[in-house]
Amino acid sequence: MNGAVGVRVHMRRFFGPLIAGLLMVGCGQHEPDSASAPASPSAGQVAVAPVAKVSYYAAARFLDQASFGPTAAEIERVRTMGFEAWIDEQLRLPPTLLDGSSMRDYDELAQPRERQFAYWRFLDQWFAGALTAPDQLRQRVSWSLSQFIVVSLVNSQPFGVLEYHNLLQRQGLGRYRDLLHAVSTNGAMGGFLDNVGNRSPKACSGCAVNENYARELMQLFSIGLVELEIDGRPKRGSGGRPIESYTQEDVVDLARALTGWEWDHGPTGEGYVHLGRPMVTRDPQLHDSDAKTVLGETFPSGQTARQDMNRAMDLLARHPNTAPFVSLRLIQHLVTSNPSPAFVARVARVFRDNGRGVSGDTAAVVKAILLDPDARRGDTPGADLPTFGKVREPVLFHTALLRGLGCRKMPRRPETGQPFVPQQLPYLAPSVFGFYAPTDAAPSSNLLAPEQRLLLGIELRDRMTSLAHVETVWAPALDTAGCRLDTFVNAATRSTRDFHALLSLTWFRGALPPGLARDGEAHWALTEGSAPRRRVAFTLQYMLSSPHFGAMP
Repeated sequence: MNGAVGVRVHMRRFFGPLIAGLLMVGCGQHEPDSASAPASPSAGQVAVAPVAKVSYYAAARFLDQASFGPTAAEIERVRTMGFEAWIDEQLRLPPTLLDGSSMRDYDELAQPRERQFAYWRFLDQWFAGALTAPDQLRQRVSWSLSQFIVVSLVNSQPFGVLEYHNLLQRQGLGRYRDLLHAVSTNGAMGGFLDNVGNRSPKACSGCAVNENYARELMQLFSIGLVELEIDGRPKRGSGGRPIESYTQEDVVDLARALTGWEWDHGPTGEGYVHLGRPMVTRDPQLHDSDAKTVLGETFPSGQTARQDMNRAMDLLARHPNTAPFVSLRLIQHLVTSNPSPAFVARVARVFRDNGRGVSGDTAAVVKAILLDPDARRGDTPGADLPTFGKVREPVLFHTALLRGLGCRKMPRRPETGQPFVPQQLPYLAPSVFGFYAPTDAAPSSNLLAPEQRLLLGIELRDRMTSLAHVETVWAPALDTAGCRLDTFVNAATRSTRDFHALLSLTWFRGALPPGLARDGEAHWALTEGSAPRRRVAFTLQYMLSSPHFGAMP
């Protein structure tokens, strides 16, 4: 048994057998080729160097962490190249960007439904990137960043979230300080967290400092609420209480430092183009140029809005909390919800210095995460720790399912255009706190398992029925999207053994558990007499809703 078994037990007690089944358990048997040696750290890094061809199981597991889901072609590339060379190649690829021209100028007041259709157009492009873009690592990191540096459609426009995604694609693997600056001056973020209305009280009658962005910039994007050790554990003061990392006075003065920014509407001022542009500082009177003190550092009087912004970004990027805070968030989103303090510390040290004297090198941090001994231990089935792994959140479940089917885009209902999407919709988090809190634990447990909060009844229903529903009700949708369901139909026509072998290689890392195979055979027998495609869709849905796919050990 492997992969967050402790979390699974606690979830069973709280939610019952069905939801517990979607938590982290291992795959239970070795794949046909598992001859490669376990990874070990290379000199001076937490990186590893393969000593032989990577096993099929290890390559598929690695791609579960580094992409939106394994495919046969990408598994073979990882097996041949090795982990580190694959990462290096991914980092050299240019970012895949989305085209917002079709949604920049719509008038939602004149056409109320157009906002929904514009978001659907965004989803088409976003999921096409997740399913087919070559820069899979960048895509996955952008998705991770978007979940704790949040801009959401609840207080923005489809064009704004599309261009915010493009920002993360361009800068998400650069220096974290530069990312913070780009985010802080981004038009969509300026509207989402109100910094576009942040004004010096001296600027006009009724002008006031808006603290909203300054607070979230510290709490959620950089240093967090409490002081941290390098391994991510809270520092404690008298009485064992965590030490707060900032005060209300820090929030006020940081907000003052961030005053004076406006949207750049361009020469015509039409549409939502300003949401995709960096904000500007046209009127010096809107900025509070008096002296400020933030986190113990003095911002002298007389500085411009740009000077104060740059000083604030420098301060937050080098704060001792930022390395463990951001490292923990990225580890949780890519590899495991409940990392060991030693894992966090190793990655945080790379954040502070990438080995070449550069701090905040996000690409180096991501590489350190994926090549860390803790991340690679489970590449030998059964070798990972009971507390390791993560729930496959709805988006990752959805993309892995579709990538396994070879889909080129998101299936749509033919008559309405309704997209086949998960319950967790990209850039539609309910608030700035995202879809779940990173500190959420499994029920009745101290183990962190934030994604389990999304395993609601409607999500479980979708995992068990949605693919079969699309095949039976949206009949041509899968074929139109380029999905290759007939590959599995042909395998099932040959034999149940061939069908299970293909299923195992596609979604279970070549290690389909014998018990699940027997359950699949029983389910297959129950559907006898159904049309072949419908029968395959129902059986795939049944087996992918099992605990062995619902988790990422």
